[in-house]
Amino acid sequence: MARQLRAEQTRTTILTAAAELFDRHGYESTSLSDIVEQAQVTKGALYFHFAAKEDLAQAIMELQSRASRQVATEMDGRGYTSLESLIRTTFGIVRLSVEGPIPRAGLRLATGGVVIRPPLRHPYTELLDITTRKLLGAAKESDIHPDVDAEAAAHSLVCFFVGTRVVGRSLEPVARQPRRLAEMWHIMIRGLVPVPRRARYLTLATQLEREIRAV
Repeated sequence: MARQLRAEQTRTTILTAAAELFDRHGYESTSLSDIVEQAQVTKGALYFHFAAKEDLAQAIMELQSRASRQVATEMDGRGYTSLESLIRTTFGIVRLSVEGPIPRAGLRLATGGVVIRPPLRHPYTELLDITTRKLLGAAKESDIHPDVDAEAAAHSLVCFFVGTRVVGRSLEPVARQPRRLAEMWHIMIRGLVPVPRRARYLTLATQLEREIRAV
C-alpha cells in the first residue's frame, strides 16, 4: 500500500512539473530531461509512468477536462438558473487556472496543436456543448433575448472565453484572468440579456471576480 501511495505521489509530481513547464515554455520547447529536472525524479521513474511526452500531455488534458466537467456538474446541481450556472462555471474554470498549473497547461496544450487522442474529447467541444445547453435553457427561462441563436452565441462566447485567456497568458499575470472574465461577461450580458434582468447578472459577474481575487 505504501509503495502504491509513493507511486501515485511520484506520478502527481511528474505531472505537475510537466504542466508548469508546458505552461511556461510550451509543449515543443519542453524536453523530457527538463521535466525530470523540474520534478527531481529519475528518468526511470518518469518512464515507469509515462512512455513519451505525448502521454504526459494527454494525461494533463484529461485532468483539465475532468476538473472542468466537475465544475459544470456541481453548478448543475445547485438550483441556479441556466445563465447563472454558466457564468459560475466559467469563473470556476478560471479559478482552477489561477490556483494550479495543470488547468493552465491544459489550455495551452489544446491551443498548441497537440493531438487529442480518443476517448478524450477536445476541451473546446465540451465547453461548446455546455454553453449551448445553458443558453438554450436561459432562452426558455427568458434570461436571454428570444431571437438569440443559442449555438452561434455559444460559439462566440467560447471563442471570447478562450481568447481572453490565451491573450492574457501572454500579456498579463494569471491573477488578472478573473478581471478579464468579468469584463467579458459584462459585454456578453449587455448583448444577450433583456434590460430588466441585466442587473442581477452584471452584479453576479462582479461578485464572482471579487471572490476569486480575495482568495
